[in-house]
Amino acid sequence: MHARQSRPVLVGPDAGRWRTFRSEKTLVVAARTVTSTARVLECLPALLRGDTRVTVVFAYDSTSAFSDGVLDLLHDAGCQVIAWDQLATAAPDLIVSASENVDVPDGDCPALVLPHGIGFQKHVPDSRAPRSRLSGMVPDRLLESGRAWLAVSHPGQEEQLLSTHPKASGRTLLIGDPAFDDMLVSLDRSAAYRTALGVPDGLRLVVLSSTWGPTSLLGQHPGLPARLLAALPYDEFRVAAIVHPNVWSGQSPWQLRTTLAAALEAGLILIPPVHAWRPALVAADAVIGDHGSVTLYGAALGKPVLLAAFGSDSVPGTAADRLGQAAPRLDPLGDLARQVADVVGTHTAQRYRAVADQAFAEPGRALRHLRTALYRLMGLAEPSPGVADRVALPTPGGPDSTGAPVSSWTVSSSTRPEGARAIVTVRRHPAAVSRADGQTTADGLTHLACDDRERDLRRVESASVLTRRDPLPTAAGALRWIEDTLARLPGCRLAAVTLSTGGCLVGLRDGRIVEAAVTGPPADAGLLAATVYTLLLTGSALENAEVTLRVGDVREEDVLLRSRPGPAAGPPC
Repeated sequence: MHARQSRPVLVGPDAGRWRTFRSEKTLVVAARTVTSTARVLECLPALLRGDTRVTVVFAYDSTSAFSDGVLDLLHDAGCQVIAWDQLATAAPDLIVSASENVDVPDGDCPALVLPHGIGFQKHVPDSRAPRSRLSGMVPDRLLESGRAWLAVSHPGQEEQLLSTHPKASGRTLLIGDPAFDDMLVSLDRSAAYRTALGVPDGLRLVVLSSTWGPTSLLGQHPGLPARLLAALPYDEFRVAAIVHPNVWSGQSPWQLRTTLAAALEAGLILIPPVHAWRPALVAADAVIGDHGSVTLYGAALGKPVLLAAFGSDSVPGTAADRLGQAAPRLDPLGDLARQVADVVGTHTAQRYRAVADQAFAEPGRALRHLRTALYRLMGLAEPSPGVADRVALPTPGGPDSTGAPVSSWTVSSSTRPEGARAIVTVRRHPAAVSRADGQTTADGLTHLACDDRERDLRRVESASVLTRRDPLPTAAGALRWIEDTLARLPGCRLAAVTLSTGGCLVGLRDGRIVEAAVTGPPADAGLLAATVYTLLLTGSALENAEVTLRVGDVREEDVLLRSRPGPAAGPPC
């Protein structure tokens, strides 16, 4: 795949004929992988804001196994793109790359290499030879030329490099980590990010983080997202997944979504591969990850961490290696809900402070340091005012920012008396990743419930409870919907729909209609239907009753039940 050239490029000896701005310097960004290109796009606009002296061109290098998606990313961002073999004609004054694995052409312009993760934390396959290499380290040839400058986030990374690559001596710049700084300053906006991701108030967000390769979380446990969603109650948790862009690019988005199909149907929020991972991580209540940088970022932000995988390709003595020794391991075949509850319940915000201190020096100053280095290497004076380095991350948006709506559930429920009223406890799990046996268990009753958007007709025909997702404006319309639903689905024992004016109408197979209302904010029709169905199965009163609905361990609602006229009675339950 080659960069598209449909117009003159505004760099090189002929550029003056076409330019509007009087540019003095040309900065070329090496665009080789989605990961490295996105990292530059995340910080470069803040560094060059308002400066017409610098023309920026992105040179597309198609030689990586993970170059698929780079051109789409650049064109979506509105960047000017040239092919890598046109780099010399651009006459760059500085090359910036967040990929260390680029073949910089001969010349005298400097090359600033930014990390696309956290430092030099793992070994990766070498595309030039059948061996592994240190991620983030440029070829010795570029170091020997005296043109390469390596940005590091901590002085310890320079010491690490010198122990294995002495030619890096004097070629490092202490910058910090702009991505970490952006997340750190955005922590107080986590509620807004959670809302944008579709996480209701009061629910916890568990974020799965997987790097790429066979030792990653998904490489080791591709079924973990579905198992986690089956284990965590739907009304108490949401689950998101941040998957390394190399998986998206190398395996294809289609392959990734097909592999995660059951989890996606169960409501998994699959975070898009660029930009949105940062606010998603800020929003997390817990992180289940591996030896990748995102898990380390989460720990450094003070999040509870469970390690589901930790590859031997992690470099000993690094901050990632220290996290591997400090964080508890997840047993993928054990009680996942209990392990999540335990790690959240016992966590303290300072637990991984030593890990963060080893990874990041001078938090909050990375953009300032990077801007100074950028302008010094181009031979330009820094413009005023200084860089804005306390800007919160944008709120994620668009249809890909939230998970698919769940439309069927395995519902576990139980009831017990407390004084003059009954307490009904309800827990729901997405049916796509769990089973509903319709039996009494040690924990109470189980049944299958669907709403009217469920596409799997086997589930619809087997469901004991059917609900309508969207409310109806009138009681008459709601009663007609209940009657039609029960007539169409003979296996259904109860149908429920909320009214836009408030309350919920629940129709039983024997013709009775129960109106259910809560004293607080409007409740999900599925929860009210589960309450009525549980009382029905246990022989409890349904008329003029007041019960307490306990939604797992997260909240309680007072539910008022009263009977009302309905359609003619059908066969008894």
